[in-house]
Amino acid sequence: MQTPESVTKVLRLIQEQLKQQGASMATAESCTGGLLAYLFTELAGSSGIYLGGVSAYANAAKIELLGIDPQQLIQFGAVSAPVAAAMADGIRTRLGSTYALSLTGIAGPGGGSAAKPVGTVFCALSGIEATRVYPLAFTGDRHAIRWAAAVAALHYLHEALA
Repeated sequence: MQTPESVTKVLRLIQEQLKQQGASMATAESCTGGLLAYLFTELAGSSGIYLGGVSAYANAAKIELLGIDPQQLIQFGAVSAPVAAAMADGIRTRLGSTYALSLTGIAGPGGGSAAKPVGTVFCALSGIEATRVYPLAFTGDRHAIRWAAAVAALHYLHEALA
């Protein structure tokens, strides 16, 4: 598990990379409930790169706030690669950011199924050229799954910016 200190180090690197590129960031979260937004705003100077985020837990919020096509939710479910991509693209478009991260998943302890067990998470990173989705699987309690998902998202962003 990543320590808060190591996460802060990655956040500082991301902040510097975004500033050097003149780029901005936004987030759309479901299972993490705003944890990414919290992490991005922990560092002084974050207002120079972080535009904002949406914690869209309910499907209605995903539709209304992020512009998710209701048919995607019906066809694939809220915890899916297509919905994660649409969440990231939706917040990036709505806020006009250079990049956007989204997270949707099942943090537990309930809500899982054989097809999508607790710990199933999809992270999407939307940029100007493409949107990439990362399917993830975590174990542990609700806190551990949410923390691991947020940290993974930060690492994907850091790698993409490097």
